[in-house]
Amino acid sequence: MQTIYTDLLCIGAGLAGERVAVEAAMAGFNVICLSIVPPRRSHSSAAQGGMQAALGNAVMGKGDSPDVHFADTVKGSDWGCDQEVARIFADTAPIVMREMAHWGVPWNRVVAGTHTYYKGGKPFEAEEAADKHGLIHARAFGGTAKWRTCYTADGTGRSVLNTLDTKCLQYGVEIHDRTQAEALIHDGERCLGAIVRCLKTGELIAYLAKATLIATGGYGRIYRATTNAVICDGGGQIIALDTGLVPMGNMEAVQFHPTGTVPTDILVTEGCRGDGGTLLDVNEYRFMPDYEPEKAELASRDVVSRRMIEHIRKGFGVQSPYGEHLWLDIRHLGVKHITTKLREVYDICTNFLGVDPIHQLIPVRPTHHYSMGGVRVDKTGAAYGLKGLFSAGESACWDMHGFNRLGGNSLAETVVAGSYIGKQVAQFLQGYDVDFKSSAIRDAHNLVAERIKSITTSAKGRESCFQLRNEMQDVMMEHVGIFRNAKDLQAGVEKLQALYERSMNIGLQAPTKGFTPEMSMALRVPGMLKLALCTAYGALQRTESRGAHTREDFPERNDRDWLNRTLAYWKDGETLPVLKYEEASPYYELPPGDRGYGGGKIITADLPAEKFVVPGKNAPTEAPAAKPAKSEKKK
Repeated sequence: MQTIYTDLLCIGAGLAGERVAVEAAMAGFNVICLSIVPPRRSHSSAAQGGMQAALGNAVMGKGDSPDVHFADTVKGSDWGCDQEVARIFADTAPIVMREMAHWGVPWNRVVAGTHTYYKGGKPFEAEEAADKHGLIHARAFGGTAKWRTCYTADGTGRSVLNTLDTKCLQYGVEIHDRTQAEALIHDGERCLGAIVRCLKTGELIAYLAKATLIATGGYGRIYRATTNAVICDGGGQIIALDTGLVPMGNMEAVQFHPTGTVPTDILVTEGCRGDGGTLLDVNEYRFMPDYEPEKAELASRDVVSRRMIEHIRKGFGVQSPYGEHLWLDIRHLGVKHITTKLREVYDICTNFLGVDPIHQLIPVRPTHHYSMGGVRVDKTGAAYGLKGLFSAGESACWDMHGFNRLGGNSLAETVVAGSYIGKQVAQFLQGYDVDFKSSAIRDAHNLVAERIKSITTSAKGRESCFQLRNEMQDVMMEHVGIFRNAKDLQAGVEKLQALYERSMNIGLQAPTKGFTPEMSMALRVPGMLKLALCTAYGALQRTESRGAHTREDFPERNDRDWLNRTLAYWKDGETLPVLKYEEASPYYELPPGDRGYGGGKIITADLPAEKFVVPGKNAPTEAPAAKPAKSEKKK
């Protein structure tokens, strides 16, 4: 078996992985990034809308500050986030956006003078200040008090990724693409790297590293209707969960985006609504102001998605061969705006839908988009359970999003957390030494090799991995969607358990040597079912509605009993995760309250006074650390 050594192994070469890699490389460490696809094909390249940072350059961002951004983020999370992390993020974002500009990201810039903008489909004029000319511009996004989403037309992800990939070349970061991490190497206390499968030859390679970063993005492919690419199968979360030591945080927190296109489920950016687009029903009536008079289409994503489904349930959906949908109208924005600032939306609509958005309405409906849950890490990005293991980006539960993330916050998180956590990783590596135990390497290799042999020879059966995946996706869509209840969730959990047990008997339908898509899927499906069970079972146990987790049988946000974070562990041989809980935040700079949109009753918590002590601000000493919950829930 080939063995490769490095200081830092980044599993994933999207925005978060490459930003951490660059930070470590700038500190003088050897870095290797693994990627299933060539790095510039990472799913980060699909991100359209922009990155939130309180720069306050645009006229509609006047008066913005990290404090306002922090408050928007906490409200957006429905008070489910770690406020210490949200504060780090809001304070660091403006610095990183300017750094990205310095590195070459071609942000849209303020042009002084009078401009016509749109809000709720109606035009208004605003004067951009002369002293702001040439500075980074911003557009509106949902759930924000100010316009603060920095953007490069509607190709922000690709622009930033191209820039970061160039920085990787500059600092000697090695990118090993067409590789897939199949298991972490660890000794029960420390992570030592990963066993990786070459997708060209099928060979297993041991990558040994002092520090290992998981930055593999989301796991949206556990749902059938998702904006996520086919590579977003939760590979990083799976190998962490498989250790039995590293928990997943808040897996029940799953976001549906309001404007997935029909029938492709390809996303059209929130920038459409931020720039003035409106949602219309079957009668071409703009309905969102009826539900959310103040925010309308620019309420948070969880709220807009729910309102859209509510409106369809009332009989106002547009019938189609692909199910009911609603309309997104950007026609009034005009040819120039659509073909420049929304050019990818124009291309998606014309090439994939046969719709010309300059003259026609875009068919949309809520579609699975983002996973707030992931590998649970502390504020430094260090994973719970294994020293030397880190995670950043969507693969992580850092946890600045809580139970709903604001548009533009996750794309910003990739580079903001990447910068911040990259510095923590570099500091961790300073003077850190580790003994690479041959027994740990051998055990991890044998585990993967035996799984491959069993699948290749159909030793345990001939279950089709594709059939199991399809059934899992159907269960998640039917039972663990936007609206949830005990009956559906219980049925979903039981069906997923049965599928997981069947997944132990996967066999190739057409065995071949080397790479096959079937082998990749066969190795992933049992882990995807684990992630699905963590999501469904966590949702079943959480008897409240918070952010994107909406229980029809428990409509109140229950701060008294559920102001906490779910930690899901998977013990070998089990068919359900063990759930533990920890406090949502070590302290509350912004006390729990009403979000200002979305409605709903709140069951308040009687929090002790020390929970409102902010270290370094309103007290000379740090607030008491959050006590880990002792309760466990397992069926």
